[in-house]
Amino acid sequence: MKTLFDTSTLVQAMVQSLDRHARAAPWLQRAVRGEFQWVVAAHTVAELYAVLTVLPISPRITPADARRMIRENIERHATIVALSPREYWDVIRQLSEAGMIGGVVYDALLCKVARKASVQRVLTFNVAHFQRVWPDGAKIIVAP
Repeated sequence: MKTLFDTSTLVQAMVQSLDRHARAAPWLQRAVRGEFQWVVAAHTVAELYAVLTVLPISPRITPADARRMIRENIERHATIVALSPREYWDVIRQLSEAGMIGGVVYDALLCKVARKASVQRVLTFNVAHFQRVWPDGAKIIVAP
């Protein structure tokens, strides 16, 4: 079953000291083993780097360690899907027509990637946010 991982799932899966690591890590382990196809949005790669390098944990994750973690867990195993400029504009149009504001744009972009990649499951710890911007996909949006 082709699955899109969002940033919240990946961060929790990659950092053992985080509170939801035990829920997310098995999903990442299964994906890396090739038990199912998985997708990561190109935007998520950048967001993951940003989050990993500022997590309030000790010791801090260095930029080099964050890069290594992303390469070992994602680059070598996941399909990275990027949106075109037209697809970004489509998301902005849809949100503006629905009167949605703020950070919801990032969830909407990932939902657009999920549709583009024809995934059958979206893993996120922000289920309600994703369902808000993609009500038609509500059944496939699940928490790890």
